[in-house]
Amino acid sequence: MSASGGTKAIVAALAANLSIAVAKFVAFLFSGSSSMLAESVHSLADSGNQGLLLLGGKRAKREATPQHPFGYGRERYIYAFLVSIVLFSVGGMFAVYEGYEKIKHPHEITAWYWPVGVLVFAIIAEVFSFRTAIKESNQTRGDRSWTEFVRRSKAPELPVVLLEDLGALVGLILALGGVGLALATGNGVWDGIGTLCIGILLIVIAIILAAETKSLLLGESAGLEEVEKIKAAVVDGDTVTGIIHMRTLHLGPEELLVAAKIAVQHDDTAVEVARAIDAAESRIRAAVPIARVIYLEPDIFDAEAAAATATATDPGKPSAP
Repeated sequence: MSASGGTKAIVAALAANLSIAVAKFVAFLFSGSSSMLAESVHSLADSGNQGLLLLGGKRAKREATPQHPFGYGRERYIYAFLVSIVLFSVGGMFAVYEGYEKIKHPHEITAWYWPVGVLVFAIIAEVFSFRTAIKESNQTRGDRSWTEFVRRSKAPELPVVLLEDLGALVGLILALGGVGLALATGNGVWDGIGTLCIGILLIVIAIILAAETKSLLLGESAGLEEVEKIKAAVVDGDTVTGIIHMRTLHLGPEELLVAAKIAVQHDDTAVEVARAIDAAESRIRAAVPIARVIYLEPDIFDAEAAAATATATDPGKPSAP
């Protein structure tokens, strides 16, 4: 997995979640707190999610085959989508069910120092994991806002880890609040309410992750900055006089397909056109290194045909060379 895949952030989150899951489950056994049980399952699910992200990154490195000629880059998207399903079902739905049961059948929390101590330890560990994810994300985020980074990032791992860690921190605060109110009032219903809130939070995060990774699975184009670089690299002003139309598609986070019909002069020879295409491909790869698969089709520019093509794909916005 490349550096943009955030391997360091994933490993940090995995180590934190495994240790926290064990501590939370021990606290549940001694205290009987449903918030602790929900949080231990949440941390266990998060640990499995990080395992899925690492597995997806490893499988995405496989070489292309005749059956999969464009490689396996999208495996990273598939495993990120599986993470959202696990977070929704194992984490969110379980916590909602456990919270409902605790509200319906409340019982007093015993050995309060166990859940409180574990929650404080978990918050410290999650802050460390979240800090690592933020540091890794800042290396690729640029000047984009955090919302834009999560929505527009082509590498799914860092947005997934960021949202998981954020959800974990908020969930821990909710659990601490539920346990604290249950201890202060002597009413175990507050523990159930905290658990229910944790479940709702996880479901919301899972839905956001599912929506974003679904878009990546369907196939997203290159970003506007990359598209402009490709357009500038294609045209040489001599043999290649313009772009009639162009499409881009992410085959994976670091693999981009570029397909374009380019305008050439009607009196250019086949040799001149072939050399111009080879040169254009080299310029594209130099400008946008992730452009791995490039198909350029030469054609004599026809203004009416270009306008019709542009109108069909983007009404009211005709193309010109």
